Amino acid sequence: MTADRVYNVLFLCTGNSARSILAESILNAEGKGRFHAYSAGSHPKGEVHPLALDTLRGLGYDTAGLNSKSWDVFAEPGEPQLDFIFTVCDKAAGEACPVWIGHPMTAHWGVEDPAAVEGSLIERGQAFSQAARFLKNRIIAFISLPLASIDRLALATQLRGIGAMEGSTSPNGEVA
Repeated sequence: MTADRVYNVLFLCTGNSARSILAESILNAEGKGRFHAYSAGSHPKGEVHPLALDTLRGLGYDTAGLNSKSWDVFAEPGEPQLDFIFTVCDKAAGEACPVWIGHPMTAHWGVEDPAAVEGSLIERGQAFSQAARFLKNRIIAFISLPLASIDRLALATQLRGIGAMEGSTSPNGEVA
């Protein structure tokens, strides 16, 4: 990996309507052109959760072009070669993924599903804000890594450690 290249990152979740969407938008902003983030799902809902969009807008992140899509799209010829794939929900982490060209680095960064929270609009909004905060913390840690100079084994260890940060749904960032 070199310092002057743009890294392609895919965030995976089952429905691709909340957590993976949050992560895509946050990394595209916080990565400041060093990263191009995408999101997809194993069983996409077909629409982005309105509270995910509201949360992103409230935090000042761009929501243009965000959409719920299948992870199969990224396994097709002509799609960007992925450098990193992060699962952000435990269900997607346990599923058989497509074969990814180029053998991207992978890690599980599980976060509770804010779309599953029941309650008042305020309580549901707080769940989305918390998920966004946990994901942003992981993303900031990730973009701070010396990607151009770290070896693959050390990088894998760092990525697992990021997955175990506050709000993790699985111990040690391991795939659940």
